[in-house]
Amino acid sequence: MLLVAGVAVAIADPFASSSPAASGVSDNGAATAIATVKRMDLSQQTQVSATLGYAGSSTVSVPSGTAPSSLEQSQQSVASAQQMLGDDQRALAQAQASLDAGLQKVVVDCRGGSAAQTGTGPCATDAQAVTADRQSVTAATGKVQADQRGLSAAAATLSQGEESAATYGQDAVYTMLPKVGQIVRAGQPLYAIDATPAFLLYGGVPASRAFMPGMSAGADVAEVNRDLRGYGAPSGDVFTASTTIAIERFQSQHHVPATGQLPLGSVVFEPGAVRVTSVTPTEGSPVQAGPVVGISSTRRVVTIALDASQQTSIKVGDPVLITLPDNSTTPGRVSYVGTVATAPSDQNGGGSSSPTIEVDVAPDRAAATGRLDQAPVDVSITTATVRNVLAVPVNALVALAGGGYAVEEVESTGVHQLVGVSVGMFDDAAGTVEVSGSGLAAGQRVVVPSS
Repeated sequence: MLLVAGVAVAIADPFASSSPAASGVSDNGAATAIATVKRMDLSQQTQVSATLGYAGSSTVSVPSGTAPSSLEQSQQSVASAQQMLGDDQRALAQAQASLDAGLQKVVVDCRGGSAAQTGTGPCATDAQAVTADRQSVTAATGKVQADQRGLSAAAATLSQGEESAATYGQDAVYTMLPKVGQIVRAGQPLYAIDATPAFLLYGGVPASRAFMPGMSAGADVAEVNRDLRGYGAPSGDVFTASTTIAIERFQSQHHVPATGQLPLGSVVFEPGAVRVTSVTPTEGSPVQAGPVVGISSTRRVVTIALDASQQTSIKVGDPVLITLPDNSTTPGRVSYVGTVATAPSDQNGGGSSSPTIEVDVAPDRAAATGRLDQAPVDVSITTATVRNVLAVPVNALVALAGGGYAVEEVESTGVHQLVGVSVGMFDDAAGTVEVSGSGLAAGQRVVVPSS
């Protein structure tokens, strides 16, 4: 009437009270042992393959900006326009003074109606001079107005150039590049152009303009002030005189010219320390706007390409156990579950043809994962847990001919009897199963196959 369950699992018996066949059952066809029904916590795991590496891949690029020579030309244009405007303003002032003097002379020389009507003499001469002076004032005024427009245009060009002022010119070359695997932290150079370093600072807003007095307030300025707080920079998003002084102190400490300004390309903002993953140019090569180094964060992450059908069984916070390439294990937790499924790139390559989602796992102890990058690992994800339930080894279950399961209880008198049970969660890792039933209690002894 009974069938012994054919699900005996070859695992270490977690029930400490198990004993060898000597204290087991003597009337079974195979050697048996005794296990105890216990109250315990059980969990259910999903086993998946994954990749161990670093989170947050991105690229650091040299920005395109205004070369120092172009900026110098714009500064010269402004200076020339200012000089011309000054000269023409002085000429206008002289013409106006001459006109004012002529008008006063007319008043004196043309006193009386007969003097003005004759058309000859001092009065007529004065009138002609006043007419000429008026023409001179009009011409000088036109030149001043044209000069003002020219100066305004030159100043606008200079302002644009200053906002995008870059650290490098046409003939610039790379004089320092990092090594792959190198860790770069705040205040350290990522690369250098013509011996001018590009320093890493912490922040989430990219550097898209030069930092200098007179610039408008912004989140990027707030980042500079925050990063240079130790050099005396103020709080807030305004570039102040204290910001200039802080930049000068920072530059002096790092042995670069203390200009109090940070041109485009002199600082790179990233949320934290970075790890160099690739280097595009070589030392001595010409500088062009574009990618320089590939980077990642220093945060360790395990990335899983999970079958999309399993998305609902996994959530952020689920505990996991990571098996590393050297077979050691370390715990972690699910930190991200993707919501967009990705179709396989090559369905003819022998891989999975099912869509996948990205699942990220954060190790609890990053140092325990070593420094391998893109290393294959296995992950056991705990997807469900039950606590304080009755449990027996899986191989204690006896399949009944009429359906369902029982366990073979050994009473204190040595009498054996079957106790019907309902089966709950299977803990594959521990080789145990949740059981319940009216005739079941913790401490009861049940028959299991002898290992």
